Amino acid sequence: MAELGRVVVRDPASLLPGGFWAGVAVWLERPQVANKRLCGVRLEARRSATLPRAEARGPGPNAGPEQEEQAGAGCRPEEGPGPGQRFPEEGPGPRPSAGPAESQGRRQQGEAQRKAAAAPLLSGAPEQRGKAGAGEGDFAALHLDSLWDDFSQSLAGGNRELLTFLSGSGAESQPEAQHELDVVLRTVIPKTSPHCPLGGPRKEIVVQDVLNGTVTFLPLEEGDEGNLKVKMSNVYQIQLSQNEGEWFISVLIFCPERWHSDGIVYPKPTWLGEELLAKLARWCVEGRQSGFKSTLSLISIMKYSKAYQELKEKYKGMVKVWPEVTDPEKFVYEDVAIAAYLLILWEEERAERGLTAKQSFVDLGCGNGLLVHILSSEGHPGRGIDVRRRNIWDMYGPQTHLEEGAVTPNDNTLFPEADWLIGNHSDELTPWIPVIAARSSYHCRFFVLPCCFFDFIGKYQRRQSTKTQYRGYLDFLTEVGSACGFRVEEDCLRIPSTKRVCLIGKSRTYPAAAEASMDEQRTRYISSRRGCPVSPPGEGLGALEAAAGHAPGAQASQRGTEARPEGLWLSGFHPREKAERVRNCATLPRDFIDQVVLRVARLLLGGQRSDAGSAPRGGVEAWNRGGSLSLAEVASELDRETLQRLKRECGGLQTLLRNSHQVFQVVNGQVRIRDWREEKLWEEKELEARKTRICWFFTHHPDGCVLPSDCCPFAHGPGELRPAPATRKKRQLL
Repeated sequence: MAELGRVVVRDPASLLPGGFWAGVAVWLERPQVANKRLCGVRLEARRSATLPRAEARGPGPNAGPEQEEQAGAGCRPEEGPGPGQRFPEEGPGPRPSAGPAESQGRRQQGEAQRKAAAAPLLSGAPEQRGKAGAGEGDFAALHLDSLWDDFSQSLAGGNRELLTFLSGSGAESQPEAQHELDVVLRTVIPKTSPHCPLGGPRKEIVVQDVLNGTVTFLPLEEGDEGNLKVKMSNVYQIQLSQNEGEWFISVLIFCPERWHSDGIVYPKPTWLGEELLAKLARWCVEGRQSGFKSTLSLISIMKYSKAYQELKEKYKGMVKVWPEVTDPEKFVYEDVAIAAYLLILWEEERAERGLTAKQSFVDLGCGNGLLVHILSSEGHPGRGIDVRRRNIWDMYGPQTHLEEGAVTPNDNTLFPEADWLIGNHSDELTPWIPVIAARSSYHCRFFVLPCCFFDFIGKYQRRQSTKTQYRGYLDFLTEVGSACGFRVEEDCLRIPSTKRVCLIGKSRTYPAAAEASMDEQRTRYISSRRGCPVSPPGEGLGALEAAAGHAPGAQASQRGTEARPEGLWLSGFHPREKAERVRNCATLPRDFIDQVVLRVARLLLGGQRSDAGSAPRGGVEAWNRGGSLSLAEVASELDRETLQRLKRECGGLQTLLRNSHQVFQVVNGQVRIRDWREEKLWEEKELEARKTRICWFFTHHPDGCVLPSDCCPFAHGPGELRPAPATRKKRQLL
């Protein structure tokens, strides 16, 4: 046995020992968080168990060949630790033999902690323990029982060394050793890729001993007869201990000289003792829960991993020919991941319902249309609708059906032919998608991946400050789906985005015969959202314009009492404009921008002008770099009309000042004049733009430019101006 590493855990919030089990749960249920070469795990089964008592010292008659070899391999505790080794009874964190009173107290405390350690398994994604059918979970439980019985017999038969390793310092000879353990069977799933030589998943038995503060990982491998047995060479343990008021976490290997590392499922010992140990120490004292489901909790991780890699290889060429201004790396691989998720979700739905035909779909607000293209190419009939056509649509071919048009929630916007409605970053349509799905047909389902926060009309305004706006918005969408009669499920996608929680409604809470009464409930719920605050006019796509009767605080008589006037389900909804508005201050008149820049610069310079006689124009020593003002202070000095004009732009004053990069620096809400003496040398790609614009400081600063002409990247007068480089042509479409 060898101790690979030991760290002191600072616990000012008194989260230990409970926090230790929270940290262990992350490594048990989501090891891919630490080991990026893993796709995830599937928790197959769990049970309670006890360790057996040793029948004799040394290998017994029931010990297998590997156990006999183990007994002579120098892994027995009696031999003493090798270099750098330490047993639990030595050094910081020992667990000395306890007396009867202390043992009773430890048992009582341990029972509470044991339940806490088991809680993540009871509450976190049970569906991953039996995805293929109703009987798979029972089969996995029987499999675990069989594996544990065989392993227990080998321990009792003479594998004293491993029994000691599992139970701690000599605990197998004490009455208190017969406490309950939590035993988990899990399948570790490596990522599938051309660079991954390991093809299949690996099974492990995980033994959690809460009373002794240890969790032991027992990898399984196939024996000569095809049966699974413990891979003795790769057994390791994570241990929590306390000494003189300090907590320690250690990682120990049972037989270090025989450890086999494949670099994927079984990392190198140095990784376990350094990287994993450091992460565990941090997880133990974070003391917070994410409030979201585990990633990919509703589908098979193994199927997803395989599907994602296949789609990635198939569609990675899109990155090279992406004609949009958006980042191709992000959008291509994000849509590939979403498509892989939906394909597996639908595949498992067909298996559950006994269907053979692939599900049809409509993607509302499909954007670049890549998700529609992938799903259609994989055999699912469907189409996408968006208010604005994209350049990339022409690349997909006639088999990908994309339509340009606005979607307004009303009696004429229904899709009875679709099995699923998709809302992938569908903005103002997002809360309406469950409603449209519910009213399209009783068998229509929905999938939404929300990003921006919209209510039925205008921007969503959170009502509870105890929740984040994101969590509150997800809860609102869940409420909408439930009010429409769906059983709403939540999952977390594996995509390169901070907004990666999706909501799925694939079953109803009511029979088809109750559709009429349920639709009345939907109508009442939608109508109840009329009085919710909306965005001021001009703020955000889909914001409610200043129409009479729909401003915040308007009286019910002004809004009207009809639930669906003129076929609309709720008046006041406006789809986004067909032409995408540029609101980053770039379209403001040049004269207006110049006036604001000059006004702010004079504020920062304090209105001071240097005396031309005391310092030559451009003199470095006398150059006035001005002071620093907050954005609020700058805004207070601007007139009302200017501020109103800036507020209609995204980011307002701050965006305009940031765009004026040559003149200003804006850091943490503070504005100051940029001093080009402090700037780094321009990159090669920026040198093409050198001397293509007049230097603002040469023209407007009272002391001129702080840099001499040959050092300044901007032109000191019209004589230095160079023509701007030609705009590079877009890549030719293949």
